Amino acid sequence: MNKKRYVLWTSSIVAASLWLSGCQLLTGYQKIDEAESATAWAGKIQPISGEVNIACIGTYHCEIARIDKVPVIAADTHEPINPAMLVAMTTVSGKEAGYIGSNRVQTTMKMDMTPITNKNEIKIVPLSASGMAGLTNYYTRLKPAKREVQVNFYPENNLGYVERFAMIHDFVEADTYQLRAYQKKSSESSGSLLDTASPEPLCVELYQGNKVQRRFCKELGSEHQGEFVETGTVKAKSAKSKDTKTKA
Repeated sequence: MNKKRYVLWTSSIVAASLWLSGCQLLTGYQKIDEAESATAWAGKIQPISGEVNIACIGTYHCEIARIDKVPVIAADTHEPINPAMLVAMTTVSGKEAGYIGSNRVQTTMKMDMTPITNKNEIKIVPLSASGMAGLTNYYTRLKPAKREVQVNFYPENNLGYVERFAMIHDFVEADTYQLRAYQKKSSESSGSLLDTASPEPLCVELYQGNKVQRRFCKELGSEHQGEFVETGTVKAKSAKSKDTKTKA
């Protein structure tokens, strides 16, 4: 799919934090000076009553590859597979766009955030610039239901290295859910060259709002090597017990 170019609805936009404690997100930009050559981003997740928002964060780049049996973001183009799923854009200009007294003709775009009515419908919203140049972070809008979500995480600034994560979860409550990836520091170190060279395991936490609901970590042992295994529901998170580092 050819990448579409849109005009940002403001002349500059600062990426908003996704309010996760202890993690500063990779936004890939601070300010857009040339609105005419920029892609239109929401800048932050926009909750809509009765809907579930699903986003992924925490590595250089990540993308929701599939929800249930519906492909969402293509692994080769890193763009929405079905253009009809992308939120529609409407043209806004003049006073409606907030430009008054300017000698320059301003054309901006506004995202159509009309509520979803079909329980099987999925909408894709451009969220922000990625930590990888030229890519965009997206989030999805859908109705509450039990879903299988597949996500591609890119822990390094390298599209050739991808960690594929899949999870089934009952998104029963209309809310914002975020899958945050991070690398877990080992609490024990033998100091051997093998341990030093081994990569720290990747973990993924499911947030509902600001609370962690589930945690999965990639096993390095022989029994489940290369698999993400759930480590149990997280009840609370203590500031003293933080043993993680993030790319975000």
